[in-house]
Amino acid sequence: MTLAGKVSGARKNIDKYKQVFNFAFGTRRMYDFIDDNPGLASYSVDYVNSAEVISRNDNVVAINACLEVDLFGQVCSESIGTRQISGTGGQLDFVEGAYKSKGGQSFLCIPSTFENRDGEIFFNIKAILTPGAIVTDPRTMTHMLVTEFGIGDLKGKSTWERAETLISIAHPRFREELIEEARKMNI
Repeated sequence: MTLAGKVSGARKNIDKYKQVFNFAFGTRRMYDFIDDNPGLASYSVDYVNSAEVISRNDNVVAINACLEVDLFGQVCSESIGTRQISGTGGQLDFVEGAYKSKGGQSFLCIPSTFENRDGEIFFNIKAILTPGAIVTDPRTMTHMLVTEFGIGDLKGKSTWERAETLISIAHPRFREELIEEARKMNI
């Protein structure tokens, strides 16, 4: 994006004209780009992934993937039940940093369904997270949730508003079931 002229850091409030990163792993072309590049700055993870530092920039947009979300807006990006798939990384830091950034937005992206090897289809927006699932992002920090059926803005919404929003972007095949589950849970 930098080579295409799309990223310059000119609009940043801090580290202006710098692309800040913590670590890099990639191709020879990327390493050549990084080498002695005055437009880049490598800092420690406690700076790069600090929600407070991230939020100092206006209009931060954070885009992350997740595995499942419940009707309360809790997000799991690390495990399927107790089976760990990934680590936390800096997801919550960037979610919170963007959430608190003036004009910022955090997008958590998820396909509405998942098909296993046996062809069984499961939905990723669920009444409750799979037992044992790790909560990566608490419901209080979940802002925009994206599926192929739309974008749900959860920021500042009540429990029932969150559930309603999430059901509206769930796979249509599972919406009635989610409505019934929400009723059973007194949402």
